[in-house]
Amino acid sequence: MKWNAELYDDKHAFVFQYGESVLELLDVKPGEQILDLGCGTGPLTKQIKELGAEVTGIDASAEMIEKAAKEFPDVDFKVADGANFHFNRKFDAVFSNAALHWMHAADDVIKCVYDSLETGGRFVAEMGGKGNMAHMIAATQQVLEKYGYHQLAQRKLWYFPSLSEYSSKLEARGFRVTYAIHFDRPTLLQDGRLGVTKWLNMFGDTYFEGIKGDEQQQILSEITDLLEPHYNKDGQWFSDYTRLRFIAVKE
Repeated sequence: MKWNAELYDDKHAFVFQYGESVLELLDVKPGEQILDLGCGTGPLTKQIKELGAEVTGIDASAEMIEKAAKEFPDVDFKVADGANFHFNRKFDAVFSNAALHWMHAADDVIKCVYDSLETGGRFVAEMGGKGNMAHMIAATQQVLEKYGYHQLAQRKLWYFPSLSEYSSKLEARGFRVTYAIHFDRPTLLQDGRLGVTKWLNMFGDTYFEGIKGDEQQQILSEITDLLEPHYNKDGQWFSDYTRLRFIAVKE
């Protein structure tokens, strides 16, 4: 998918704002070599640098990397596929916030991370976990099916594993999982009811490929209607985020 980096920063800043607490788990030490996997527009990568680390941020989106490099010219950014990357040096830690659920080839991602780490290096991450945005996905699929878009409705945009599933993959590669938690985090959507459309435009636009104009707006309106009983809390709309957070050490 093609990312809108401006909309990402403007209306979905919660992505990196929540990521600041994951940085605490990373526990950066000055002088460490750290890789930020799926760095997006780079605000957390910049914070890692400010904590004294030598950091490189990678993302598959050229649009995101272009904006990151423009915003933070003193930080090293590269366009790279999270399931197929290689560096000529080893890192002390790999950090990832709100990116791994876009990477369906989880075993390949984990292998790349493992191979990029020093022995004893750590993989610290947060991603969408099992049940993440379940109401949003179900409502979108229901309305798309109603309008006859059966193939679009069945698209699998994200990979939301359970704690045991992802931990097992990490352990199978040779990591020792030292911390893992799967938790609910209702997340405020900007602009109330309109926030559903903005969220889908930002993160779920692949569901609507080929659907034009008025019909797309009608579909989005009906999705929002279905979500209102679940999301609308006294005029504020909260999405049903469920997150998986972990620390894994390369043995």
